[in-house]
Amino acid sequence: EMAALARSVLVTGSNRGMGLELVRQLAASPRPPQHIFATCRDPEGPRGKWTLHDPLELSSTLLFAPADTVNLPSIRGAVRAVGSHLKDQGSNLLINNAGVSSHATLRSLGSQEMLSAFATNVVGPLRVAKEFLPLLEKAAKGAGKEGLSCSRAAIINVSTKLGSIGLRLGVLEAPMYPYRASKAAQNMVTRCMAAELQDKGILCTAIHPGWVKTDMGTEKAPLTVEHSVRGILTVLASLSRDTSGAFLDWEGNSLPW
Repeated sequence: EMAALARSVLVTGSNRGMGLELVRQLAASPRPPQHIFATCRDPEGPRGKWTLHDPLELSSTLLFAPADTVNLPSIRGAVRAVGSHLKDQGSNLLINNAGVSSHATLRSLGSQEMLSAFATNVVGPLRVAKEFLPLLEKAAKGAGKEGLSCSRAAIINVSTKLGSIGLRLGVLEAPMYPYRASKAAQNMVTRCMAAELQDKGILCTAIHPGWVKTDMGTEKAPLTVEHSVRGILTVLASLSRDTSGAFLDWEGNSLPW
């Protein structure tokens, strides 16, 4: 029987799309995490997909901690809520999923749109990682495990191959300057954190979920959110020191930076 992916998991941007499905599948897995923390900017907002009858009650504890990843007091509030819930255990797995898209072209681009994408897609995950670092370090120390893994301590940044400089994928059809540039920057953040944190026992990896049918991906996308998340969770379970600092897709294939 498979062990739980991690004792505790926190997912940002979890009120819809990929984040909600990650929380759902984690909660419904045969060995669910003991603690799942679902955070999003506005749990009651009009675009939220949470309902009272969601199969989210399957996990032993599910804490909805509001966290606006662009707002430092909000992140710190979530850290306090999670920390007091876990008592002295520390937090194992942080999935930075919250992000914004942008379809701006060179002609339509405004600097505010560029800065706003960077605030959410680069500064956001970096701040969340920084604020949760003490809880991740505590988990890494207390796990009684060697090597790197999601079950010990890990930061997973949800990325996109549209941010791959090597691929330059479909630039003419979808310029998306703020989105692409911010995701390329987020990939650099992942590489730097992987190098800095590996000696503390914390794994860091960037994952491309595929082009998925979500509000962001639209109905044109070929991949269902269920299929993508199933793949991602399988990949997360297989991560080790060899894949810390890697850029992988939802099937575990390596992507060029």
